[in-house]
Amino acid sequence: MIIDCHGHYTTAPAPHQAFREAQLAAHKAGKPLPAPLPISDDEIRESVEENQLRLLRERGADMTIFSPRASAMAHHVGDEAVSRQWTAACNDLIKRVVDLYPDTFIGVCQLPQSPGVPIANSVAELERCVNELGFVGCNLNPDPSGGHWTSAPLTDRSWYPLFEKMVELDVPAMIHVSGSCNPNFHATGAHYINADTTAFMQFIEGDLFRDFPGLRFIIPHGGGAVPYHWGRYRGLADMLKRPPLAGHVMKNVYFDTCVYHQPGIDLLFRVIDIDNILFGSEMVGAVRGIDPETGQYFDDTRRYVDALPLSGADRHKVYEGNARRVYPRLDAQLKARGR
Repeated sequence: MIIDCHGHYTTAPAPHQAFREAQLAAHKAGKPLPAPLPISDDEIRESVEENQLRLLRERGADMTIFSPRASAMAHHVGDEAVSRQWTAACNDLIKRVVDLYPDTFIGVCQLPQSPGVPIANSVAELERCVNELGFVGCNLNPDPSGGHWTSAPLTDRSWYPLFEKMVELDVPAMIHVSGSCNPNFHATGAHYINADTTAFMQFIEGDLFRDFPGLRFIIPHGGGAVPYHWGRYRGLADMLKRPPLAGHVMKNVYFDTCVYHQPGIDLLFRVIDIDNILFGSEMVGAVRGIDPETGQYFDDTRRYVDALPLSGADRHKVYEGNARRVYPRLDAQLKARGR
């Protein structure tokens, strides 16, 4: 089967966004936060059947690891109470999609992060989503300030309460920032890629995986700039007297295939070990148009992977095996269904 490790609910029904707008307006006015607006099952079906579900079928994928829209997490907006309520509403909506299409979608949660708020305050929502909703991982924002980078590096001990819980629950995190409120950084064109690259460099500089050898992270968007400047990061590790990357970082870090042209995918697979690559498309996501040079959708990443001269065993790793290994709760759920 083909498992897409990177999908967001970018097409959520209109009442979901209407609730968000009402929530932020109430917060700004100092009024009590409103309850989420009702959303019918039919509205959810309409939102995915003509979008993610249709494209999955057309492009030949079987399952998406599905999470709330990343740009809408907006941890820098409102306060901790706003973030907690919005996060719960987003995660509950993902659960409803999964319940309607259990063979196609499996949930990953956002966390109720807020600038300056201890990450320990996000642990309860992770536990709820894993233990009660059946989710298999989380998205972790290394910069809840929205482009101003006020948080400590991911290797700082202030993050450890979440990492301890991730190890206990045996779930990975995808490193994924949200929208940018800094005009210097376009959200998807700069901020996302900056964050991916920054997280990797933080891992080089720290000793996080010595303390948490079982911790696992997916760095999306093809690993940011990392695979395309691999010599730079190997060289920096050497200059900084850090261990070689293969043992220091790459036993715990994985990249997806959200790279939207063939030369980029070719390079990713030449540089990064096949065991560290998970198939992903971020569909329907950041880049939705048709490439005028190929006549195909930019985010139809299966075409690029299919064009690679991979063995059957390596193709299986990228499309299915690595995802089941990195997300063991996904593997357990699939096995329970005989898949």
